[in-house]
Amino acid sequence: MQTFLKITKNALALGFILLAASSIVGAQSTGLGTWPTQKPIRLIAVFPPGGSVDQVARILAPALQAELKQNVIVENIGGASGVIGTSAMTRSEPDGYTFAVVLDTHGVNPSLKDRLPYDTIKDIAPVTLIGTSPKVLVASKNSGITSFKQLTDQSKARKQFSYGSIGVGSLGHLAMARLAKQAGFDWNHIPYRGGGPSMQDVLGGQVQLGIGSEFLVKPHVDSGGVIPLVISTSKRSAALPNVPTIAESGFPGFNAPAWWAMLAPGKTPPAIVNAMNQAVTKALKSPAVSEKLKSQGIEIIAGNPELATDFIGKQIGIWGKFVIENNIKEVSQ
Repeated sequence: MQTFLKITKNALALGFILLAASSIVGAQSTGLGTWPTQKPIRLIAVFPPGGSVDQVARILAPALQAELKQNVIVENIGGASGVIGTSAMTRSEPDGYTFAVVLDTHGVNPSLKDRLPYDTIKDIAPVTLIGTSPKVLVASKNSGITSFKQLTDQSKARKQFSYGSIGVGSLGHLAMARLAKQAGFDWNHIPYRGGGPSMQDVLGGQVQLGIGSEFLVKPHVDSGGVIPLVISTSKRSAALPNVPTIAESGFPGFNAPAWWAMLAPGKTPPAIVNAMNQAVTKALKSPAVSEKLKSQGIEIIAGNPELATDFIGKQIGIWGKFVIENNIKEVSQ
């Protein structure tokens, strides 16, 4: 009887060992190893608190945490139109525990900056194109401007206006620079270090106009803090249906959408990039995330890493050409 019990115990022990071994082999065969069980995942928001990048990251984080069964910690590393935070991400170990949420400035920085501390192609692996949204041009209540027509009429009459954006070379800056060039306006651009600081000055009347993503400005529109004048995409937004587009306001064909993406260090194993892509896609489709993003005007895209890579590459080409042709230079902020 004792011999039988000993054999049984040994068999059970061997079974547990084989089961554990098969689990390890299974994990290794997928290319994931032990990811994501080893440590919390760091999600770098490359702009300061209060802006759209910060908010998108913080909406995604709890849903990703539930999906991956691992803590997801948002860390704000702002500055230089997203370069400082993106650089911190590229310098991290490519082990699947550090990612970054970036804005459309990511597609402009290669042409705007004389020297980036990373190679936008080699040192970065796009994970997911999170979504797109209109940029919204808004007026301070102290500006006296209540419509885009009034703004353009006064601009044509050579009245001076200043507008704030999240920085030189940001999509908001470039969209307004393109509009001003087409119309012959002489607007003064005031760069900020993020959407939060920019909107605070519009709300306080320190600057007459502000350009920001719909995600950023809609809460202030809803509260009556700012006056929406026009949006940058070719179609009206369902979230702001009464706000006209620039294209329908005398500038046919004008289209400049904001966008957000998640990136990983360039040498992150493809299996982990794909696994994170699937986790983000599921999170974006969950009601807790999709309803919040859609309510702020973000059209969710998701898609695979290849789609994100292709989209970002095209954005680099479109806006890089505009920066070079118009000799747009970075200035100290």
